Amino acid sequence: MSFKDFPLPIKAIVLDLDGTLLHSAPELAEAANRMLRDMGLPAASQELLMSYIGNGISWLVKRALTGDMHAEPDAALFEQSMPIFEKHYFTQLLYSKPYPGVMDGLNAMKQAGFRLGCITNKSARFTDPLLKASGLAKFFEIVVSGDTLAEKKPHPLPLLHCAEFFGVPVEKMLMIGDSKNDALAARAAGCPVFCVPYGYNHGKSVDGLDLDAVIADLPAALKLIKRV
Repeated sequence: MSFKDFPLPIKAIVLDLDGTLLHSAPELAEAANRMLRDMGLPAASQELLMSYIGNGISWLVKRALTGDMHAEPDAALFEQSMPIFEKHYFTQLLYSKPYPGVMDGLNAMKQAGFRLGCITNKSARFTDPLLKASGLAKFFEIVVSGDTLAEKKPHPLPLLHCAEFFGVPVEKMLMIGDSKNDALAARAAGCPVFCVPYGYNHGKSVDGLDLDAVIADLPAALKLIKRV
């Protein structure tokens, strides 16, 4: 189902975190390369590591270990690597900064009366301190992390959970993200979806995704929706 009769009638907005609100790739890449160094493995480029962002940290670590989008690393090696990555990421994550337009866009959405939530595949132990340190936490009534529910994006459950929390029809809730996972989750839930073009969509353009709009930044979303 596609929603393209603008402005879309919207009651609530849920937003992805990495690649949509925060430019977190440098910190994730640095943590991954410090992990690889500690394990005596060769470093990877930030560009390559950026293409692995979006499915949660365990996915990123597996991709960093194998250098492949689909290969599985040795189970013992992966088990050894996770605490090393997490140790380094905890020293790096608070350096991540919001993209241009994010603070202005969220403020404008709040002022217009939209209810806001954040849906990320990042684990809650990283999500919560990151939202607080970046100044984003104050905007969201609900935060759904990758380990909050039994499923994460691209499964529709996180979006359906937010719609139920807000008490709004899912078709009146807008998803804003940067990747295929966001688009798939939104379509599976039955809600409209916009994507920003500057994120991490596994290194691919969002233009080919099933979207209602590609927006240059968060403030641009407000021109395409109306509060109902």
